[in-house]
Amino acid sequence: MPATSPDSLPAQQVATWLDHLANERQASPNTLAAYRRDLAKLLAWMDAEAIPDFTALEPNRMRQFVAAEHRGGLAPKSLQRLLSACRSLFHALQREGTLRHDPLAGVRGPKVHRKLPVVLDVDEAASLMDSGGDGALGVRDRAMLELFYSSGLRLSELTGLRWGDLDLAGGEVRVLGKGRKTRIVPVGRYAVAALHALAKAEGNATEAPVFRGRHGAAISPRTVQARLNKLALLHGFAKHVHPHLLRHTFASHLLESSGDLRAVQELLGHADISTTQIYTHLDFQHLAKVYDAAHPRAKGKQ
Repeated sequence: MPATSPDSLPAQQVATWLDHLANERQASPNTLAAYRRDLAKLLAWMDAEAIPDFTALEPNRMRQFVAAEHRGGLAPKSLQRLLSACRSLFHALQREGTLRHDPLAGVRGPKVHRKLPVVLDVDEAASLMDSGGDGALGVRDRAMLELFYSSGLRLSELTGLRWGDLDLAGGEVRVLGKGRKTRIVPVGRYAVAALHALAKAEGNATEAPVFRGRHGAAISPRTVQARLNKLALLHGFAKHVHPHLLRHTFASHLLESSGDLRAVQELLGHADISTTQIYTHLDFQHLAKVYDAAHPRAKGKQ
């Protein structure tokens, strides 16, 4: 029976594992969709190669799989994600005793050259914070901008906020992050003031969304993205301004000022510090520019 058939053992094992991720691990819909797409590629390749089940896979065959996907045009970053999905599935099957070996032992994907995130400088960030405008919409937009920059929230974290998650007196916000993990993040005084203004304008019932769209429902992620982009264009920003840019800017400015990578990791809610380390490269770039401009023996100096 083809591995892609819903009744085949490999397809059943994939479906069971995805159900476990959804129900036990509380994985996000986007994560589940990505894993489902990636594992469908593996099942389709197993069909083409007449491989009946996962126990028949071994490292050399998996290298062939990676090479085939690479030849098919899959980018290095997508290949790494594909391998991560396969590795997670295989480890789960090993833990339950269904698989007695690791088919990906020693298998590595192509090296991904990580792009450094674009960030705003301090003056640009300050200018953007002042771009909220007047009226009810302006009050809401200013509070969104200030909270993004003050606390480094993800877009989904901001749109999911309820007033009961905020402690404005204590300057804190409780957010539900990736993997449904809760963390407490400080809220700066400018953001606190903007949120007080929003509460005065719209009310702050405990279960009500902090940021509302039409008919009082929680604002949609697409609306937040559109508003930030519109405000940036209106004020002549050359950079494409989006929610994750403000999260990057928060992390970069905090690390530049404090040098405390672990603290930035905790505030961002990164499970792995290697994810946070990209901001050390940004900080070094800033230092390198200062050096080149100021040191008498720097490159470009005569």
